[in-house]
Amino acid sequence: MYCRATWPTLRRWGISLPLYNFGLMVTALTLYLAVWFLILSVSTLLFALRRSPAPEPLPNPLPRVSILIAARNEEAAIGRCLHHIRQLHYPPELVEVLVGDDASSDRTRTLAERAMQDYAGTFRCVPITDTMGTALGKANVLAHLARLATTEYFFITDADIAVPTSWLTGLLVHAQPRVGTVTGLTLVEGPRLFDQLQGLDWLLSLGLVQVVSDLGRPVTAMGNNMLITRTAYEATGGYERLPFSVTEDYELFQAVLQQGFSFRNVFRPEVLAESLPMPSVSLLLHQRRRWLRGVEGLPWWLQAGLLVYAGFYPALLVLALVVGPLAALVVLGAKMLLQGVLAALCFHRVGRRAPLRLLPLFEFYTLGLTVSLGLFRLLPIRFEWKGRQYK
Repeated sequence: MYCRATWPTLRRWGISLPLYNFGLMVTALTLYLAVWFLILSVSTLLFALRRSPAPEPLPNPLPRVSILIAARNEEAAIGRCLHHIRQLHYPPELVEVLVGDDASSDRTRTLAERAMQDYAGTFRCVPITDTMGTALGKANVLAHLARLATTEYFFITDADIAVPTSWLTGLLVHAQPRVGTVTGLTLVEGPRLFDQLQGLDWLLSLGLVQVVSDLGRPVTAMGNNMLITRTAYEATGGYERLPFSVTEDYELFQAVLQQGFSFRNVFRPEVLAESLPMPSVSLLLHQRRRWLRGVEGLPWWLQAGLLVYAGFYPALLVLALVVGPLAALVVLGAKMLLQGVLAALCFHRVGRRAPLRLLPLFEFYTLGLTVSLGLFRLLPIRFEWKGRQYK
């Protein structure tokens, strides 16, 4: 019925196809959408049914830990970051905070030292003036800080991150023998609509990552909220011996796995950190373009799944042309409904309320970001981080 009804419509669009090929197109489109909804449905179901294993007891006595923060021109954010570090529910005399000032041209170092004045733990703001081995940029800063750290546990975060008071203990309980990395959660927070859409995007994406991780398949570790043991870090040779990558956290994560260590991804409120949003579309595209480099290193089966997931909007357009706008709207509505269920589950698990009112706008945000990023990725420009460009 749809084939006959749509045939004149296609002719008006200037599209002429043999009826046999037209039928194949409809069949292929139906199969693709069936696979797409199956992937999202199964992912949502697995996320709803699977619970994180109960954490082990904390070590007794509590160990000394190191917090490593790379900072470059972060005068607007470093005070907020270090304020939350000072609020951690962990004996400060057991905490070593190392901030690497990567040739900042603003007041990053001054404000960092002011924020940590009279801190009961150990604090150092280290000027980074040279490169170590193959490391560049943020990886170089962390390579220096890891060399200076004096403990067995490295907690890594960014200058634009506010960690929760339970951050150290929330990650530490999962650092069992042969676990090399433990990764927490990050949620983008901000007052603007653009900020809130980024937050919804982040937590939905992390929910899907958690599903794959819970199945024992490594995906990635986030360098703004992670723990890596000294043993695992040194087994890789450190950042100074790893190939340079603009996604340095992913490169380190892969190297740790290659050394035979396991990993943990923790989707719990006690390790939920808050990140400042990207202030502009341009900076958001630069951020996502860097992330795409990490995606290119994922296993083929995961890349194939992401490709299928990213093909929804082209398929929706073809559906509107071939079958009709009404069918496309029904499919889009089903996507929003299912995605809303996943969003509600993700936010509920970390003790937050999902901004479900944003779901219609989120479709425009996702479509615009997907198209823009696809075009942006093709441009012959270098990757940029904090005012520096890298290949």
